[in-house]
Amino acid sequence: MKSEHIKAVQQSWALLEPVGNQAAELFYTNLFARNPGMRMLFTEDLSVQGPALMRMFDSAVASLGRPDELLPMLQALGQRHRDYGVTPAHFDAYGEALLSTLAQGLGTAFTPEVGEAWRVVFGDVRGVMLGVQTDVH
Repeated sequence: MKSEHIKAVQQSWALLEPVGNQAAELFYTNLFARNPGMRMLFTEDLSVQGPALMRMFDSAVASLGRPDELLPMLQALGQRHRDYGVTPAHFDAYGEALLSTLAQGLGTAFTPEVGEAWRVVFGDVRGVMLGVQTDVH
């Protein structure tokens, strides 16, 4: 990922952070509306899962550009997700829901450049979590 992608993702995430709980609710609404079968993967109450999701995003976004911090975190997260039964198709659905949530939550701040940055960064994150070699520098 390029430094301009990292900057766009970090700046846009900072705009969404103040409404993190609402963003998490919106994310799960988007995810399950498109992929109702994925609901069974989430055994924890979403009122608990949502804040955990936002903390994970906070950590990952803050660590972009620092692969020594980011890679071990994503690899461990990827292993946990594999243990839960998450497949590559689930990651695709997750990415779609994430982009929809960002577009809805950021409004006009979700420019084509910001959307592209998130697609690139999520693609790299997805690759690491799935155990595929990617460039996360």
